[in-house]
Amino acid sequence: MSIIPALQWRYATKKMNGEIVSAEKIHSILESARLAPTSSGLQPFEMIVVTNQAIKEKIKGIAFNQSQITDCSHLIVFAAWSYYDINKINHYFDYYEKERELPKGFSDSYKINVTKQLTSMALDRQFEHAARQVYIALGMALTEAGALQVDSIPMEGFINHELDKLLKLEERGLKSVVIMPLGYRDAENDWQAELKKVRKSVNDMITFID
Repeated sequence: MSIIPALQWRYATKKMNGEIVSAEKIHSILESARLAPTSSGLQPFEMIVVTNQAIKEKIKGIAFNQSQITDCSHLIVFAAWSYYDINKINHYFDYYEKERELPKGFSDSYKINVTKQLTSMALDRQFEHAARQVYIALGMALTEAGALQVDSIPMEGFINHELDKLLKLEERGLKSVVIMPLGYRDAENDWQAELKKVRKSVNDMITFID
């Protein structure tokens, strides 16, 4: 089953109508992000799902008053680990061994190498590396939303440190990276709703080396 029709259908929705997305569809979208591949399988991020309207109003104020934030059904905040905490890495590998019914310590050699590589980077580089994993998951979520004909838009236009403070992310060792409103388009009031999708041509985007 091709995802191309879903990608052709979706666009960066500018106006949403406030209609609620079903719990089943929200679960599928979140699950697509949870199942996304990440470096060493660590999944160094979390997703915060905001439906509280008062909180969405506050987020709107620190996101340059973009209306999708309050008009959406669910607002997903993707937050990456602020750095590669050894305890979090150990917790992942413990879980990994348990889920695969492997002897405890089976993955120690690999874990040591991964930990050394990641923690040897400067702290800001550690966060940048974790944030890149977020975008893989974001892409999966956007695609699944399109397949379910749920509108979405990836947003970086917000004041990160203020959102972190509002949601108390720093206390959890997290920093916000991107937010994604989910809902349904208000086609009559969205100037982009009926416009042709524009992407670069294949020749401009792809080079084949035979």
